[in-house]
Amino acid sequence: MAKQLNIFVENRPGRVKMVSEILSENHINIRAFTIQDRGNFGVIKLIVDQPQTAYSVLTEKGLACAMKNVLAIAIVDKPGNLHHLATILAENKINITDAYGFIIEPQKQGVCCMEVENPEKIREIVEQAGFTILAEEDLYEL
Repeated sequence: MAKQLNIFVENRPGRVKMVSEILSENHINIRAFTIQDRGNFGVIKLIVDQPQTAYSVLTEKGLACAMKNVLAIAIVDKPGNLHHLATILAENKINITDAYGFIIEPQKQGVCCMEVENPEKIREIVEQAGFTILAEEDLYEL
């Protein structure tokens, strides 16, 4: 299962620069990211090509990090496909606790990274519906 790094930082200028600099210096490539505002603090969420190394170097620099499992679901880049996926999840009473998406190649494929309550159950449901769950290595190499 794909790994996402959650980095907890003060909500002030320069935090993304600091994190990206540490990763860059260690030859770690950021594949996707999102930032969540939590008042005085924020959470930088990253998909990187070397999650364990990234976790190690960030924590060595004193940053509070957590590694989370996410499902990286490949979605054909056409109107209605996210709705189709969301419908399948809703019909199966699956709660999405966090999600974000990105396009790999316009008009061809996107990826939706989701944190969900029971990832193995969801894997089976989503694959039966015709969606593909990207392997860790495939996601990190995008």
